[in-house]
Amino acid sequence: MCRVPDTRRRTSRRRPPLKKLRRAVRQEVSRQAEQGRRVRLMFQDEGRFGLLGTPRRCWAPRGMRPVVGARLQRKYLYAFSAVSPHDGVMDSLVLPWVDAQMMSMFLDEVAQRHADEFVFMVMDQAGWHIAGELTVPPNMRLMFLPPYSPELNPAEHLWEAMREDCFANHVFADLDSVERALTAGIVTLEADPMRTQSMTGFNWITSISLNAT
Repeated sequence: MCRVPDTRRRTSRRRPPLKKLRRAVRQEVSRQAEQGRRVRLMFQDEGRFGLLGTPRRCWAPRGMRPVVGARLQRKYLYAFSAVSPHDGVMDSLVLPWVDAQMMSMFLDEVAQRHADEFVFMVMDQAGWHIAGELTVPPNMRLMFLPPYSPELNPAEHLWEAMREDCFANHVFADLDSVERALTAGIVTLEADPMRTQSMTGFNWITSISLNAT
């Protein structure tokens, strides 16, 4: 007998957080409108990139097995990025590690880039996101996704594109080479908001109105 999986429980777990997000954004939009300031809804995540190679599918002539190199050294850099699904605007920094200090630096950078707006930042519950020593800029509010729900964070798709475009089957001599490739990939994505919007602009996000009226 084939048992049909029950998806109702899984769906019901997701609905309350989405309703909570919609309600919280709507309240913040009204509050900021009183001060003549627009709200920018962003989703944030970190991607780890390093010397440890990951072979990917690639083209080769029929009958020939492709050979790709790989490094086995575990040295990494981290891309901190936040994206606005409504318009595809993306802000990023490449940093040496992840902790509350680096996260505070990134949040401050985003806040400065959108000094005339109020940033409503959605992210997961990584330890450095909820650390007590984290500094949140005055024109920013943080909201956290439920645990173990990466599918609710559209910023995850940025790393898929980055790894495919800039890191697939590449062998890097050192972290400086990784940094150059990572920086070039980020600059390319930041310059193409139509692409980032297509990757992150899910309807359940873009249907949230950022207008006070």
